[in-house]
Amino acid sequence: MIPALRRQYNDAFTNEAYRAMMDWLGGQYGLTPKFHVAETPVFFPRAFRERVLAACDDVLSVIAAPGYAERAAAAIPEGENVPNQSDRPLFMQLDFGVCRDEDGSLTPQLVEVQGFPSLYHFQSLLDRSFRQFFPVPKGFSARFDGSTPEEYLELLRRTILGDQAPEHVVILEVDPKVQTTRIDLVVAAAELGIAELCISELELTDGKLYYDNKGARTQVRRIYNRVIFDDLKAHPELRRQFNMIERVDVEWAGHPNWFFLISKYSLPFMDSPYVPETHFVSELDQYPEPLTDYVLKPLYSFAGMGVNLHPTVADLEALDTPEHYILQKKVTYVPIVETLDEPARVELRMMYLWPPDADRPVLVNNLVRLSKGEMIGVRYNAGKTWVGGTLGYFEE
Repeated sequence: MIPALRRQYNDAFTNEAYRAMMDWLGGQYGLTPKFHVAETPVFFPRAFRERVLAACDDVLSVIAAPGYAERAAAAIPEGENVPNQSDRPLFMQLDFGVCRDEDGSLTPQLVEVQGFPSLYHFQSLLDRSFRQFFPVPKGFSARFDGSTPEEYLELLRRTILGDQAPEHVVILEVDPKVQTTRIDLVVAAAELGIAELCISELELTDGKLYYDNKGARTQVRRIYNRVIFDDLKAHPELRRQFNMIERVDVEWAGHPNWFFLISKYSLPFMDSPYVPETHFVSELDQYPEPLTDYVLKPLYSFAGMGVNLHPTVADLEALDTPEHYILQKKVTYVPIVETLDEPARVELRMMYLWPPDADRPVLVNNLVRLSKGEMIGVRYNAGKTWVGGTLGYFEE
């Protein structure tokens, strides 16, 4: 995106330095990421920064507006509504493909939104690792609030722990040790001083939750939630006392309902030059033409599962529950990051927190995924290098 910086980085790159970075990264908390960390960050020019911030404002004007939760309430599937829903989300992720406008300039196009935590702790560690082993120019930052690493961690601590002591807060997952993103759980647990638990390890007694804290039966007063219902349903063999939907005496750091309320369900509500045309299939009197310009997405899926890049009329008419699908105009990612072989496409995640003392969501960090395949994701980039998870440095 910034040719001089790209050439500088590529010329300075060595596989030895990359391996040293990965050794350092894995050595900080005794765990190597299970996903491929890309060999490069992405350098975004100031003009693109301004456009993506404008795009974020358009999206937030919908999902952070008063009354939005009531408008989107139908997004929560039957049997998965968790009691004591918060008035607003604690975490929000906005995913954009990096595309080109008709005039050739770079522009963000929204592909997904999430009311769910992302890799807030790992991305900070990744920033430190790139800065230690590769050239990151002055005047470029991965964060947007001007915070130091220490201030960033303190904001995460206040947002996730709330007013609770760390021993009464847990990270909750489904079998966390096998999760692809476990590195973030491990870093978060260490930096916040909290326990990392499988949901099966919780004891439910008289409306309260407890866990074994190094031999001491300790009440859980707040949950940093990383459980996704799809993952929970995929493990019927997992014996547990707590299923998320019971009414219990606990606070949520990221209430589970927001996973559904801010999701693909949100996209048809948005009208912006940065949001591709999107429709609920069930609300279409006739299908848009040409259908080859659209992608079919299930509302209730995660990590790209079930996406149909080449839907046909027969596919649409065969849907048993068309209300659970959207048609979204395709976003054409442009291969703009020059690597040592073919260029890579970019998907950018803008990461927000909404602390209780803030009037508006706060943009704090970002995550980038590079791809040389048809879609973003591991299965589309097998055997390739300079792909996978990384972060963006934005010109300030």
